[in-house]
Amino acid sequence: MSANAYATGLTTGLTLILAIGAQNAFVLRQGILGAHVLAVCLACALSDAILIALGVSSFARVAALLPALDPILRILGAGFLIWYGAKSLMRAFRASDALRLAEVGAGSRREALATCLLLTWANPHVYLDTVVLIGSLSTRFPGAESSFGAGAVTASFGFFFALGFGARWLRPIFEKPAAWRALEALIGLTMGAIALKLLAGG
Repeated sequence: MSANAYATGLTTGLTLILAIGAQNAFVLRQGILGAHVLAVCLACALSDAILIALGVSSFARVAALLPALDPILRILGAGFLIWYGAKSLMRAFRASDALRLAEVGAGSRREALATCLLLTWANPHVYLDTVVLIGSLSTRFPGAESSFGAGAVTASFGFFFALGFGARWLRPIFEKPAAWRALEALIGLTMGAIALKLLAGG
C-alpha cells in the first residue's frame, strides 16, 4: 500500500465529507436522539465505500453515463430533499411540549435506514464527490489507486461514526425544546437550499 496515496485519499475524503449536507444532518439528528446510530452510520459509510470503489475501479466508464443520468438524479434528489426538509420545518413549528427528545419521532430502524439510504443514493452530489472526483483523483496514483480509495473510505467511516456517536454529547442541550426547534429548522432550510441548488444545476 502506498502511504502517500492513502494519506492523500484520507485528506481528500475528509475535505469532501465535512461540508454540511442532508446526509450529515440526518446522522447528527439520529445521534442526538440516540436512535439506530450504529445502523445509520454503517449505512452511510458502506454506501460511500461502494461508490468510492466504483469510482476508483471504473471511473472512465461511469463518467460516460453521468451526462444522461445527471438530470434525472437531480430532479429525484431535489424532490426528496424538499419533502424531507418540509417535514423538519413542520417539526420545528410544533408546540414546544412536542419537541422533547422522547417525543420527536425517531421512527423504526427500517424507517431510519430507508431515509438514510435515500438521502445518500438520491443525491447527485454524492456521485459527483465519490465516483467522479475521488475516481478521477485516484488516477493520479498509477498502480496505487486502491490505496487512495482506501484512504477515502477510512475518512468516511471515521467521520460518520464520530458524528453519529459524538452527537450524544449534545443531548443535554437538545433536551431544551428551543434548541431542538432550531436544529429542525436548520435541517429543513439546509435541505431546501441543497434542493434548489440541485434544480439550478449547481
